Amino acid sequence: MALSLADIRHLFDKHGSIAYSGEPVTQLQHALQSATLAEQAGASRELIVAALLHDLGHLLNLQGETPSGRGIDDLHQYFALPFLRPLFSDAVLEPIRLHVDAKRCLCAIDASYHARLSADSVRSLQLQGGVFDDETAQAFLAKPFARDAIALRRWDDEAKDTHRVTRALTHFMEIAASVALG
Repeated sequence: MALSLADIRHLFDKHGSIAYSGEPVTQLQHALQSATLAEQAGASRELIVAALLHDLGHLLNLQGETPSGRGIDDLHQYFALPFLRPLFSDAVLEPIRLHVDAKRCLCAIDASYHARLSADSVRSLQLQGGVFDDETAQAFLAKPFARDAIALRRWDDEAKDTHRVTRALTHFMEIAASVALG
């Protein structure tokens, strides 16, 4: 079943108040902060939408708060894709799909990155397959949209600030509408 923009808005309205996996923000705050960081960085409209929707799988496949604390990898980076594929191009979908592997890659190529991860990100990293080896990291970097996924990952990591001011969901849903297919 494909999601409409109204369906996406409804998911945020209904489940956006759920805590974001052991972090001090809600799912909606995290999504808005990620999109805000992307917009402030001058990202494309597609990448801003990817930043907004990168964790939508958590809202579609509700596992309660902090599933990683119970040893659950909800595979959220894949879960939302079938619902979003009719609505958005690969420029939105691929950074979403690759953002977990981007964390695994960044841990392999940036010695200081792992030390900056939150406790929940470290815990989920292990559930998601751990740090890439050098060969796998290089193969990841060669993929289309890998650089966008890495940018998204960095915004994802920063989007956990209880005091960050963001634009409203309506603003980002308008951007989503502007890049939606058909």
